[in-house]
Amino acid sequence: MAHWLMKTEPDDYSWDRLVADGETEWSGVRNHQAAANMRAMRKGDRVFFYRSVVEPAIVGIMTVSEEAYPASADPGEKFVCVKVKPLRPLPREVPLAVIKADPRLADLKLVRQSRLSVMPVSDEHWRLLCGMAGLRE
Repeated sequence: MAHWLMKTEPDDYSWDRLVADGETEWSGVRNHQAAANMRAMRKGDRVFFYRSVVEPAIVGIMTVSEEAYPASADPGEKFVCVKVKPLRPLPREVPLAVIKADPRLADLKLVRQSRLSVMPVSDEHWRLLCGMAGLRE
């Protein structure tokens, strides 16, 4: 099973809305590297839900419920969507400032490629971030 991180702005789509919806289509990604990451996702993969812009932090864990399929709003068929479901909120949010301050996370894509909206997370980084959030994953 692979691990991922997906970013959203709280005004666009919040953790609370995902929980209320029960499942959502993750769409609107228009970066080729992020789209390639979405194509690599498999059903059951775990995904950090990352709130960007306002108090940026990892706030919850989702699961991929449907693998990549063509984005209906993309006539060129270069971009894709996936479906995700909420699994659980984190006991403690993991703020970006805390992530950046930890040298063990210096090569995390969130730190190195801050504008990328969908990114892989290594098993080691996943365990570290879950520990910071108060989870044993």
